[in-house]
Amino acid sequence: MLEDKNKGEVNELGELGEFGLIKHLTQNIKLVNKSTIKGVGDDAAVLNYKDKQTVVTTDLLVEGIHFDMLYTPLKHLGYKAVTVNISDVYAMNATPKQLTVSLAVSNKMSVEALEDLYEGILLACEVYGVDLVGGDTTSSTSGLVISITALGEAEEKDLVYRDGAKENDLICVSGDLGGAFMGLQLLEREKQIFNENPKVQPDFSGYDYLLERQLKPEPRKDVVDMFKEIGIKPTAMLDVSDGLSSDLIHICMQSEVGCTIYEDKIPLDHSTVTAAEEMKLDPTVCALNGGEDYELLFTISLDDYNKIKDQQRVAVIGHVTADKGSYQFISKGEQVHELTAQGWNSILNKD
Repeated sequence: MLEDKNKGEVNELGELGEFGLIKHLTQNIKLVNKSTIKGVGDDAAVLNYKDKQTVVTTDLLVEGIHFDMLYTPLKHLGYKAVTVNISDVYAMNATPKQLTVSLAVSNKMSVEALEDLYEGILLACEVYGVDLVGGDTTSSTSGLVISITALGEAEEKDLVYRDGAKENDLICVSGDLGGAFMGLQLLEREKQIFNENPKVQPDFSGYDYLLERQLKPEPRKDVVDMFKEIGIKPTAMLDVSDGLSSDLIHICMQSEVGCTIYEDKIPLDHSTVTAAEEMKLDPTVCALNGGEDYELLFTISLDDYNKIKDQQRVAVIGHVTADKGSYQFISKGEQVHELTAQGWNSILNKD
């Protein structure tokens, strides 16, 4: 996990002013991509993609909706704000290259607090080879708001959309599911205990993996690299941000197909299962509906099965059917259930 530095004297934002703050936070940016002609410091960034396709995605993180400042370290928050955006770029089978960061900040925040946030942002940029090329700052009366736009590039022939799944395609997912949701449940449980008795210290022993899944998710660049290594191009793909059920139905609806997935094929980490059972939750339901795993959910041609069957980082969990609108879930007891979209919705889940 990321570590926070010990801070000494605290400086207020008003001491620097907007332009001074921007200069202070961006002075250590280093550009690494040839397609970045001009970054921070002018009216607009200048990019040169020549003959490649450009992909653009944007995401908004709002305090109290998407994150809780009580248990979210700012450095982790900055890192996550970047990685959840570039995960969308990888989900297009593209390579992230640049991003912009815009902030709405309360005057209660210190310069040092924003330094921590930007330290996480710049670390994520460094890890994934992305250039920070611009953004904006303004004041906020309702907490911290982070808006990030990520840009990437790909050859036209390599791009993967959500609408390409075909009958008999295999449904695959990378990594394991439900861990981020269980990390959030653990954090919320300890928050409730703290609110009832601030003297009680939080107990997260044995759950580092789940906390990292929630606070510091990693996009699956390695899986996109694997596609090139083994010669596979998915027929459809997205990243699991809203839960397996909702995101798989997104693919099916846009591809005008149906699906069948199997409970015993859904990958679950043992710590997810243990934590779910302790909190009297069904681990499979956590995987289906939890969200924020940022794993890649994709379909491939049945002809490519031999190429992927031995890849440890992905699991085949079902297949695509021709029955448009029919989304089936086969339980471990071989009971057939309708798969419904019950994943995370930040608009509806405000409380």
